[in-house]
Amino acid sequence: MKKLILLAGFLGMMLTACTNKEQKNENDMNTTLELTQEWDKVFPKSDKVDHKKVTFKNRYGIELAADMYTPKNAEGKLAAIAVSGPFGAVKEQTSGLYAQHMAERGFLTIAFDPSYTGESGGEPRQMASPDINTEDFLAAVDFLSVQENVDAERIGIIGICGWGGMAVNAAALDPRIKATVASTMYDMSKVTVEGYFGSEDTKEKRMEKRKAIAQQRTEDYRTGTYKRAGGVIDPLPDDAPQFVKDYYDYYKTPRGYHKRSGNSNDGWNTTGCQSFLNQPLLAWAHEIENPVLLIHGEKAHSRYFSEYAFEKMTGKHVEGQSAVVGNKELMIIPGAVHTDLYDDKNGKIPYDKLEAFFNENLK
Repeated sequence: MKKLILLAGFLGMMLTACTNKEQKNENDMNTTLELTQEWDKVFPKSDKVDHKKVTFKNRYGIELAADMYTPKNAEGKLAAIAVSGPFGAVKEQTSGLYAQHMAERGFLTIAFDPSYTGESGGEPRQMASPDINTEDFLAAVDFLSVQENVDAERIGIIGICGWGGMAVNAAALDPRIKATVASTMYDMSKVTVEGYFGSEDTKEKRMEKRKAIAQQRTEDYRTGTYKRAGGVIDPLPDDAPQFVKDYYDYYKTPRGYHKRSGNSNDGWNTTGCQSFLNQPLLAWAHEIENPVLLIHGEKAHSRYFSEYAFEKMTGKHVEGQSAVVGNKELMIIPGAVHTDLYDDKNGKIPYDKLEAFFNENLK
């Protein structure tokens, strides 16, 4: 009996520690980040929305930088959407474009730089983590939940490319997220473990990766520096796969180049994706109760990630076609490649569908 009483007391202390509302609000602290105030996006500024820079901290104490877009002359409490991605991009690129478009359609939105990237905090730079980057989405929901002009019961998220997987993972963790969109999604755990299309899905290949990363960690520690993997390959080889050419056309040309974007420049820390080898992002996707919309291009090399996620959530396997099971939907965009959902160049991003989805599920 004494052991049971002690155990109950211990659990009670743990519960109190996890739910204490009297702790200091770190968001009241002044920012330590250097934020660019001039408009430096790769897309034009809309005259239909108000824009400002904001910051917030995640539970690891990393301060995140975001652009907030609010519909002009908006009144009352608004539905809100947090946006991030693609993997290796910054908020001045795709995520900001999505956020601005959705603000034009009546939502308060933020596009944020994940930890260790862009204008956000975190050292060393250009690191990635399935846990911390999922937490970045949850911290964005924390921030939106306490804004005076936001209805905390109407918050959604949009994850693009590699942040599509983070968004689905966040939705599996946090029921405050009432609706989730993953656009042109990558599952970074799956591709890190298996390679593209399962081309490296053997124990031997995975061990090669583990050894290479471990050796690089030793070298980095010895030199006191962190080797970068390089962004999108430049110059572009003539025999590069088409999807690499598509990435080049976005990240390395005036269409999408940005000086703070890892993909546009020297890329990720070489050891940055180590933890993805052991941590599957979509393990609990089947328990997401709130609506999820997966959007992918018919001709995208990465389409199978969204099809995999849809199957994880619904148990239904589909290839190359749109499908709906309950409140989970897979939308395939005819003729679209992966990067067609990065910007408005080819008019493939289904903004009307996004608006309808969030209006229906954030009401």
